[in-house]
Amino acid sequence: MRLVIAEDNALLREGLTLLVTTAGHEVVASVGTGPEVLPALVAHRPDVAVLDVRMPPGFRDEGLRAALAARREIPGLPVLVLSQYVEETYAAELLGGGAGGVGYLLKDRVGRVDEFLDALERVAAGGTALDPEVVTELMSQRRDDPLGTLTPREREVLHLMAEGHDNATIATTLVITERAVSKHIGNVFLKLGLPPTDTGHRRVLAVLAYLEKRFTR
Repeated sequence: MRLVIAEDNALLREGLTLLVTTAGHEVVASVGTGPEVLPALVAHRPDVAVLDVRMPPGFRDEGLRAALAARREIPGLPVLVLSQYVEETYAAELLGGGAGGVGYLLKDRVGRVDEFLDALERVAAGGTALDPEVVTELMSQRRDDPLGTLTPREREVLHLMAEGHDNATIATTLVITERAVSKHIGNVFLKLGLPPTDTGHRRVLAVLAYLEKRFTR
């Protein structure tokens, strides 16, 4: 896949470039400041953008703002955001828009190469990839309907779905059968009022329904 990487730390930027090219991907542009991000994304229209939230000159939210602007110009542009901390406000703006192809990882996760590459591929395919710490933070603050109708087990399953895990991994993590996982996921779909479309799309919609409700209450 073709990537644009935006990261102000030169060492991390080069490290990301080496990591993804070693995995067989192509970095079509690599930038280090906020004003460079949007032009690079519009010019190259990558399969996925990997962006730091805080970039020069202000070190506030330049990377995220560029990502949001790019998704307006290139609808559906997959974006994987990297951040040093769980920054709920920034996650809200990116993840609360009701579209797939988004991810939010803490930078520590990049060091876990297999996890990072897996997240990259999920986002590029239109799915979601949320850092477990991000999911924990968001789930702990979300208690009202419709999530309030979910059982504790269904919430656990949704939690793991938000992290991007498949049924087999969820079953292993929760020490239950895949059949039980499928049943819980079906209940989540039903309680969140999701349309009967393909399962992969419904999984994304389940996560996004949770996020959108969380950020628009």
